[in-house]
Amino acid sequence: MNREEAKKRILKLREIINDYRYHYHVLDESIMSEAAADSLKHELSLLEAEYPDLITPDSPTQRVAGKPLDKFTKVAHEKRMISLADVFSEEEVKDWISRNEKLIPGGRIEEFFTDIKMDGLACSLKYRDGVFYQAVTRGDGLVGEDVTLNVKTIQNIPLNLRNISSSSGRVARARRHGARALVLGLPASGFPPIEEIPSEVEVRGEIVIFKKDFERLNEVQRKHGEAEFANPRNLAAGSIRQLDPKVAASRPLKFIAYDLVTPDSVTWKEAYEKLRAFGFQTSNEDRVFKHSEMRQLFNYIHDLDDYRKGLKFNTDGMVIKINERAVYDRLGIVGKTPRGAVAYKFPAEESTTVVRDIVISIGRTGAATPVAILDPVEVAGTTVRHASLHNADEIARLDVRIGDTVIIYKAGDIIPQVKEVLMTLRPEGTEPFDYEKALARQYPELVFERPAGEVVYRVKGESSDFILRRAIEYYASKPALNIEGLGEKNVVALVDAGLVKSIADLYRLDKKTVAKLERFGDLSAQNLVTAIAESKQPALNKFITALGIRHVGAQTATSLARKFKTMDKLVDASEDDLLSVPDIGKVVAESILAWFSDEDNLQLLDDLKGLGVWPVDEHTDNLPLVGKSYIVTGTLEAMGREEAEDKLRALGATVTSSVTKNTTALIVGEKPGKSKTEKADKLGIPTIDEEEFLKLVSR
Repeated sequence: MNREEAKKRILKLREIINDYRYHYHVLDESIMSEAAADSLKHELSLLEAEYPDLITPDSPTQRVAGKPLDKFTKVAHEKRMISLADVFSEEEVKDWISRNEKLIPGGRIEEFFTDIKMDGLACSLKYRDGVFYQAVTRGDGLVGEDVTLNVKTIQNIPLNLRNISSSSGRVARARRHGARALVLGLPASGFPPIEEIPSEVEVRGEIVIFKKDFERLNEVQRKHGEAEFANPRNLAAGSIRQLDPKVAASRPLKFIAYDLVTPDSVTWKEAYEKLRAFGFQTSNEDRVFKHSEMRQLFNYIHDLDDYRKGLKFNTDGMVIKINERAVYDRLGIVGKTPRGAVAYKFPAEESTTVVRDIVISIGRTGAATPVAILDPVEVAGTTVRHASLHNADEIARLDVRIGDTVIIYKAGDIIPQVKEVLMTLRPEGTEPFDYEKALARQYPELVFERPAGEVVYRVKGESSDFILRRAIEYYASKPALNIEGLGEKNVVALVDAGLVKSIADLYRLDKKTVAKLERFGDLSAQNLVTAIAESKQPALNKFITALGIRHVGAQTATSLARKFKTMDKLVDASEDDLLSVPDIGKVVAESILAWFSDEDNLQLLDDLKGLGVWPVDEHTDNLPLVGKSYIVTGTLEAMGREEAEDKLRALGATVTSSVTKNTTALIVGEKPGKSKTEKADKLGIPTIDEEEFLKLVSR
């Protein structure tokens, strides 16, 4: 941005900020959230810092204002670790209550238990005869990772459960709940004391880092000139997933309990009292509300939203449960969430940013979903680069255009949403987004249709099952993960039987279930399950290839792996980052951005990671063939062409299909392509026979 552009932007920013301040401070009304206004003020201050001669006395900025492991072992949960369905309003809570009351005898829920929703890493702790022996992460809810050595370093986790009927336990509880209980000789928890510790105890909770401790850690990072940590939740989770327990021990981690799986409790309130009596820390924000006290419950939620910033830990909502455990359990689970509980999410945090592009992603059902590519901005402690635009009607309703400044927000979704376009800041010369023109540009060979009464464009003539089968076949193909036994017919059998509804479901298959299918016996089922399991830690370039990103073949995937080194860095890559990769232009960059902007795709990556499926980081700096380019033509005796190309890429080489002046050498087998050999001869490109090639790749 040059000085003249900055001047125009500054004037517009001052106008909208001053308008916000007038409405907020004079008229006592708000035209945008405080977070969005703060984001605009921050942008203004940065521009004025870059061009200090443009600062004027009336600018809003001038107003004074108040021993290490080799790997983690997988552990199956005896009882599934579930997630909760989100609600965002009082009406949604009332609807949830009404649905449940239709399913229970008597048709009335007598009490509700509430607790603050912690923002951390869910973990299960197990005790045998009162002694801590295992800690397991949530994972995918069915299978987690054994992180016992790391969790054991957390200071507030009791390694031995307290016998709550002991004198020391009674004194501690009396201090916590009031001296009157001790004087009267009564159990402070309100239920008979446990005379003996149960033989098996399982406690679940969140591993967190308190906000003040997080700030101190970042102070140290800044003092040493090192990058600051993004947010407490990611730091807590990352600390626990380090193979060296010393890392976890060096971090101020806390465990906040929220569930006592065993022994049984009559109510959630009783479970919490037992947790505290056993020596566990809870949020101390738990409450019980009777059916007649729903107004007080909602008032409590709204009050908590107001004062939660003063809490010592981060939270984004309130958990509401049916207090009676028997009723809660009887209602069961729908999908991945229990009927008997919901998470009331607080209003989303917001910020402002600029739309740099709008790309369209084709999801697993063939739906064409538009996504805004944004200037990176922090929202709710994470860096946001994409925002969902849902469909063509939503783009038209918002009238969002490339170049617009928008307010974005997060409301529990993987991808943030665009809330509003700030028309005052719209640049001159912008044009409305043409959805059909964008589809034709990005996907010229596909035909799209918008069925009557629907808001979504879809690929014409392709069902969701067809798209899924094709995606799985490619995922398992030789250029990708090369999973033996996952050919076309077996994929059709698995999908048609309903056993595989996404790529992640492949890793949930077991021999017994697969063997029931017509095409399989015990041996073939076991071979398939084993082959799938062996693909869990592929090379990064193979994994990128397997995802089936449009325009990203084996060579482009290799280039991406070399550039970004890890999958996480590729997921977070900007358009400029992608364009810096050799041979990647705007069309390919847009395709990659679209794939990693699609909510279904991000959920797939999250599911795969939870199942232990994640690529090995790429390390290519010292490979012998880095910077060299080869072409394989003809038939090799020792191996197939794909295997030969893989060997070259593994040594750092680039493999192409067309001879150019940049080609290092042409590798020639039996019956080579005439056009390739003639062009190589014309350009003076050397040729290598199979014997020389084998020497080359045996380094």
